[in-house]
Amino acid sequence: MFRTVVVELPGLLKKTPLRSAKNYATEAKFETKPFKLHNLTTGPPTSATVTKDEAISYYRSMQVIRRLETSAGNLYKEKIVRGFCHLYSGQEACAVGMKAAMRPQDNIISAYRVHGWTNLMGVSVKGVLSELTGKQGGCARGKGGSMHMYAPNFYGGNGIVGAQVPLGAGVALACQYKGNNGVCLALYGDGASNQGQVFEAYNMAHLWKLPCIFVCENNGYGMGTSAKRSSSNVNYYQRGDALPGIWVDGMDVVAVKLATDFAIDYVLNHGPVVMEVVTYRYSGHSMSDPGTSYRTRDEIQEVRQTRDPISSFKDKIINAGLVTADDLKKIDAEIKKEVDDATKAAKADTEIGLPELTTDIYSNNLDGDIRGANPNSWLKHGSLKHAVNL
Repeated sequence: MFRTVVVELPGLLKKTPLRSAKNYATEAKFETKPFKLHNLTTGPPTSATVTKDEAISYYRSMQVIRRLETSAGNLYKEKIVRGFCHLYSGQEACAVGMKAAMRPQDNIISAYRVHGWTNLMGVSVKGVLSELTGKQGGCARGKGGSMHMYAPNFYGGNGIVGAQVPLGAGVALACQYKGNNGVCLALYGDGASNQGQVFEAYNMAHLWKLPCIFVCENNGYGMGTSAKRSSSNVNYYQRGDALPGIWVDGMDVVAVKLATDFAIDYVLNHGPVVMEVVTYRYSGHSMSDPGTSYRTRDEIQEVRQTRDPISSFKDKIINAGLVTADDLKKIDAEIKKEVDDATKAAKADTEIGLPELTTDIYSNNLDGDIRGANPNSWLKHGSLKHAVNL
């Protein structure tokens, strides 16, 4: 039914069965770049077997995030999204690989580049876009916007640089206290890596052996500043000192999945670990940053052509016989329609009314009405329970 040939594809084992469109491979084995280790004698395996269903799931999730971010950027340019807006385009393999390894009891907290994470954690594309546009169909009723999105086991979206890292250690402490066998992934960028609170969180987590994975998403640049200009040591996986560390190719979804699997098992048995996922962002730091004053357009284009996480994974799974190009075109069309429809729905959605502006201060208010700054104001605090847009 099929024959075996020798192929020369990075990330793909050399012997690969070629199959017809009607005779798919059910699984394929992929190789990753070697992991770099700090204070570890063994690390994650450098190969993994990926099933057809897993391959399609990874590809679809990455494409949804890419389309979602394209829509978010367009809405910002149309002045429908107000305030800050930070896009994740180019970094999709990081989030999708980590999420693929997470179990139901695991948690994640991050900074403000989280539209894709919000979707992965259960909020619909429409729920993300409505939140971006300040509409009531958003996951925080339009009150949070781009920087403050939440979902079950997802603690945001945080606007203060690096502040999510000690909060993540706190979530890990809660897991340890409750004994639920859960972990917390605390994500931050290379730009936030020099914050003092990051090292304070390392220290406390190591002393208490908290099940926390400190994830540095190193996309090469902070807000207009390259990593080498801001950090004396750009080997972020080594910067936990006593904490062990792992360096991961963040443009390879399979590598990120393998590293996260390893990290989850490690922190549950030994305490925290630092994981550096090396990736790249195509857009500027935020929508107000063109992203070309401190790097060249040629650099961005080269990454797109040689290291893009979606197109490289697409080539691997097609050549492995897990899917055909036509299969993926069909998936692409479905995703385009889903995001286009969600964009239209978000535009047509309405904002919350004024009486709701002072609700949701507490999930369960025990003190009755709480007046605002103006004692005569008709705005009163109340608890408005609403479902997250899943």
